[in-house]
Amino acid sequence: MIPAPGPEGPGGASGAGALSGRLAVVTGASAGIGKAAAQGLAGLGARVILVVRDRAKGEAALREIASARRPAPGTDSGLELLVADLQDQASVRSATAELAARHPAVHVLVNNAGVWLERRQTSPDGIETTWATNVLGYHLFTKGLLAALERGAPSRIVNVASELAGDLDLSDVELKRRAYGGRLAYAQSKQANRMWTWALARRLEGRGVTANALHPGFVASELFKKSGGLLGKAVSIYSGLRARSPEEGADTVLWLAAAPELRDTTGRFFANRRERACPFRGRAEEEALYALCERMTEPASRRLEAR
Repeated sequence: MIPAPGPEGPGGASGAGALSGRLAVVTGASAGIGKAAAQGLAGLGARVILVVRDRAKGEAALREIASARRPAPGTDSGLELLVADLQDQASVRSATAELAARHPAVHVLVNNAGVWLERRQTSPDGIETTWATNVLGYHLFTKGLLAALERGAPSRIVNVASELAGDLDLSDVELKRRAYGGRLAYAQSKQANRMWTWALARRLEGRGVTANALHPGFVASELFKKSGGLLGKAVSIYSGLRARSPEEGADTVLWLAAAPELRDTTGRFFANRRERACPFRGRAEEEALYALCERMTEPASRRLEAR
C-alpha cells in the first residue's frame, strides 16, 4: 500500500520509488491539488508532466517541485511543462498531440483542472466555460491520450470530482434555460465528472486502463479565490479557516494513482481512500452524457455539417 501522509507530504518518504519509470500527467498543475499531486507523484519516482494554462505560473510550480526533489546538478529533473487551456478545444488537441508525439506511452493521467465562475462566461468555442473546462476538458484531454495510455498499460486515469455535485440537466448543460449560478454550474459539472467516469470505465474494460473518480475534500485552493462574487469571497474565507491543505486533498489522488492493490479497480468513487456509494449511477444517462460530450467536442466543421 501507498503509506499514509507523512512529514514529506502524501505518500511519505517510504513511498519513494513506487512509480519509478512511470510517466504521469497532471492537468491544472500550477497550484492547489494539481501541484500537490504533481509533487507527490514525483516523490513516488514518476516522471511528471505538469499541464498548465499559465506558463509563468507553471514554470514557478515546476521549479518548486524540482527544488523539493533535489536532482543532482546537471541531471534531468524528471519534470516537464505543457501549456494547454482546457476550455479551448483547439488548445487541448494541440497539447495532447504534442504530448503523445514526445511520449508514446503514458501510465497515469490525473484530470484535475477546473473552474468555479460566479458570472456566466463562454469559451473560445462558444460553450459555457465551467462546462467547457470541467467536463469537456476532461473528455477531450483523455481522448487525446487514450492510445498512449493503452500503450502504457497497466495504466490509470484518476478524475478529481467532488461531493458538491448534482442538478445535472442534460438538456441544459450550458444553463441557457435555467438561471446561471456559479454553484449550480460547478455542481452539475462535478456530477457529470462522476457519470462520465463510469461510462469511460466501461469503454476501457479489457484494455489495461482503469478509470476512477474521487472527492478530495474541501481544499484551500485558488478555485474559489478566482470565482468572484460574494459567494466566492465567502467560500474563500471559509476555506482558509476550515479547509484541508492541497497536500491532504491530493492524498487520495496519489493512492489511486499508485497503490498496487488498486491495479484492477475501476469505475468507482472514493474519498479519504475509502470507496463511497455514488447516487449518480444509471447506464442510460451515463451513455447519454458521454454521447453529448462526443458531440460537443466534434471539430467545428463537423458540428456545422450536422446542423
